[in-house]
Amino acid sequence: MLAEWTAECTADAPTLVVPWSDPDSAARYVDLRADPYDIAEIPEADHYPALGRALRSLNASRSPFLTAKCDVWQLSADEQPDELEALRFELDLDPEESHAGIASYIDILWRDRALFASAHQQTEMLDRLTRRAERLDHHAAALACVLRPAMFDFENATVEGFAVTFYVRALGHAPSAAIEHWSSALDDITALLRSRDLAPSRTSATIDTSAYPLRVRHM
Repeated sequence: MLAEWTAECTADAPTLVVPWSDPDSAARYVDLRADPYDIAEIPEADHYPALGRALRSLNASRSPFLTAKCDVWQLSADEQPDELEALRFELDLDPEESHAGIASYIDILWRDRALFASAHQQTEMLDRLTRRAERLDHHAAALACVLRPAMFDFENATVEGFAVTFYVRALGHAPSAAIEHWSSALDDITALLRSRDLAPSRTSATIDTSAYPLRVRHM
């Protein structure tokens, strides 16, 4: 599997703020740790079961993470020819094997405050994650992670730190094949994120999302 990570932490880089809302739409943050059944408010999780499985796992009670945003979109030669061709080139696939594609992203934050605030520890985690992901047998899929600034508001305090956006993209000879490759890759990446090798090495104060009454949706 192709896997890499980058950082977008310059002074003018956009900051992920949680909880969040979109003033131009009804999209809002969904706190799946507080109420897992609110996943019903995320239509993408219903349309794409692999995304639903990832969100449930990453927000589970024993998970070291919480999720902030997510999305899934199809890649087609008609609408995204450049993105499709670039991914085909990166994966070194024959055009006959890669007529269709699919991509997704999920924003994740560490619940451990020390880890959330530490760019150094998160880059070490991303090194381990991408090294392990490269060993996965997904020749038609790619993982790309981006470390970015984040702020988490709880009660009357704001915690500043970092979030990771991880993108999973996959190609196939048909849309159904691309979705199958993407689903399998997303399942395995989620398993890596929940593995012991990437778990926090110690216990410290965690972000308690139960303080939020907000129950809305991911974008």
